[in-house]
Amino acid sequence: MGMVAVVFKIYPKDGEFEKAQASLAKMKPAGSQVEDIGFGIKVLKALFKFEDKGGGTQKLEDELRTLDGVGEVEVYEESLV
Repeated sequence: MGMVAVVFKIYPKDGEFEKAQASLAKMKPAGSQVEDIGFGIKVLKALFKFEDKGGGTQKLEDELRTLDGVGEVEVYEESLV
């Protein structure tokens, strides 16, 4: 088994960008950045790396959805490392 790298696009709830950003930081992603998608709307992109043991991406996505301030989560990119 190898390592998997997944980039998630995280859409904060209206007016809760800072709360979502702080909640994400507690999960200690391998990297993160803010992306301005237009009209003052910002999303977070977060990179996570983990062992490919099956079901890891879905479990992590579900955990991200429960964070304070997070409205929606999508897998943006996924690959073996």
